[in-house]
Amino acid sequence: MILTATFPVDDPVLIFGLAMLVFLTAPLVLQRYRLPGIVGIIVVGAVIGPNALGILERDDTIVLLGEVGIVYLMFVAGLEINLARFVESRARSVTFGLLSFVVPQVVGTVVGYAVLDLSLPAAALFASIFASHTLLAYPVVSRLGIATNESVTVTIGGTILTDTLALLVLAVVVAADRGDVGLDFWLELTVGLALFFLGVWLVVPRLGRWFFRTVDQESYFEFLFVMVVLFGCAYLAEVAGVEPIVGAFLAGLVLNRLVPQSGPLMNRIEFVGNAFFIPFFLLSVGMLVDVRVLAAGLETISIALTLVALVVVTKYAAAWLTARVSGYSSDEAMTMFGLSVGQAAAALAIVLIGFDVGLFDEHVLNATILMILVVSVLSPAVVDRYGRGIARAEAERAYDPGDEPQRVMVPFSRDSRYREHLLDLALIVREDDAEPLYTLTVTRPGSRAAADVAAIEATLEDTAAYGAAADVPVERRTRVDYNVASGIVRAALENRITALVIGWDGAASRRQRVFGAVIDRVLVRTDQLVLVSHVRQPINITTDVLFLLPPGIEHNEGFAEAVHHVKRIADHVGAPVRGIGVDGDAERSAELFERIGSDVSVSFEPVDDWSDLLEFLRDEVRDTDLVVAMSARRGTMGWDTALQTLPKRVSTLTEGNFIVVYPATGERADDRRFLQFR
Repeated sequence: MILTATFPVDDPVLIFGLAMLVFLTAPLVLQRYRLPGIVGIIVVGAVIGPNALGILERDDTIVLLGEVGIVYLMFVAGLEINLARFVESRARSVTFGLLSFVVPQVVGTVVGYAVLDLSLPAAALFASIFASHTLLAYPVVSRLGIATNESVTVTIGGTILTDTLALLVLAVVVAADRGDVGLDFWLELTVGLALFFLGVWLVVPRLGRWFFRTVDQESYFEFLFVMVVLFGCAYLAEVAGVEPIVGAFLAGLVLNRLVPQSGPLMNRIEFVGNAFFIPFFLLSVGMLVDVRVLAAGLETISIALTLVALVVVTKYAAAWLTARVSGYSSDEAMTMFGLSVGQAAAALAIVLIGFDVGLFDEHVLNATILMILVVSVLSPAVVDRYGRGIARAEAERAYDPGDEPQRVMVPFSRDSRYREHLLDLALIVREDDAEPLYTLTVTRPGSRAAADVAAIEATLEDTAAYGAAADVPVERRTRVDYNVASGIVRAALENRITALVIGWDGAASRRQRVFGAVIDRVLVRTDQLVLVSHVRQPINITTDVLFLLPPGIEHNEGFAEAVHHVKRIADHVGAPVRGIGVDGDAERSAELFERIGSDVSVSFEPVDDWSDLLEFLRDEVRDTDLVVAMSARRGTMGWDTALQTLPKRVSTLTEGNFIVVYPATGERADDRRFLQFR
């Protein structure tokens, strides 16, 4: 059998294989020349597409996967955004969104009408082409780890407003051209959008919490649930009269708190997007480019140059004005410009519809495609260059939990039913650049010791697989020791562990013991940060973090480090913190709390004594609240006899998750490594 190559390739297996080859090689080649990898996919798409070598056709499959890719991209942007910072900076997002739309829309309409001799409706539609923008360079932001920077958050939030307004201009102009603009049109559009936003915002979070709490099956069911929400919201947005990307971004926002950034589910979502859907979108954009338009005459070239100049100047003006008002650095201003100058999905939809209804000719269509090529290269390059400056600045002012590397260990019992919930908590506590997560199980010697060790190793193998799903290496440890507490303490010393995450069953213990013999002995014989965790349901369903502070605890040596981890947990689950201070100064507690950097919303309220605290919890705590009690080891600052019975009392008041945090003591908790409070 003789194989002959015919172009364009029509064999589905070969098409898919060629696409995977492009996704693999193009970024690697460009990265050698310090260029963003996504530019390579766009450029190669232009070369092998129907307007150049003709190796691949931009058929229905490529178009479908490309549309799915941009929807997926906006969804990931909504998931990765810092929700607390997004809410806090919503005024700046609105400001940037309006500037990024109004400046190009006004300037473009004037230029289109006065310079290009377009009709007023056509000029307005011409301006809306670049009044919108597509987050082409978002994969660069994600790779640099600056997605939570406020300027990036403001840009992403503004994108939704900008694209929505631009697409509304499209809807109004096309309806006016057909003579359909009337009361019914505006009523249908307004009611549809209101019902869509309210419905998604109210229904999806409740549905998500119910699903994650009740469905305890294989992990891919969680991924499938998220995909159903994503594409369901995208379709409903289309029904409401806006583009699917708006629904996708909203889906990301409402699921933001339910998908922890460091968990396996988020890793799967990002992996599928970065390896498959988003590259198909970039490939699809590249295949639109037709460099032959350069030879199509001066009119096409002049319109293309006008478009490029307008989009660069107006988007830079909007970014510069927002950065100037908000006090952002030059790197942040240029990153905002780089993100907002990208054009693809919305611009293409506008120009194609304008061409179909006769408002644009082929010169405008070809010029727009050429403009998309230019900004598709410019946008990632600008974000890559100036985003690195933001990343360096954030690294310099990042919280430093000590000179020694952070190492988190999770001791398990052999029959732990809530192993995955405990691992989720440990993955949150673990810093992003920390060393591997350590797991440990201790068994007593005896005739069945060998069989027990084999069973333990099989169990710990599952924990390693769970960590791998979150892209976190797991070091498994097994010990044989007559005293379980001694085994945990020795393992912590041998592996230089800095934080222990220990599960507690909540059962009543013997008199004079807080948790039980094992945990109590570990607390006495260690000086590391310890989180004793009664976690019985997924931590990502948390709606509020109730943070209990005993009197004088702020004077404890490890207070700063412990608070940092509490705020880190709240950040990851996207929940506000309600601080409850017992017989303390609420304003002082809030001041100390705020000194440790975080974007989480914090409020403090005092109670007079321990009985008032328990009454408050009895009345206020819900099953979806995470109760975190700061405690102290006996003999350290903040110790109170009431802390001995507090865990048992609190565990009887809530069926939700409950954590007791014991700050580190001794050398590791030297306040000079953290913040000076006194």
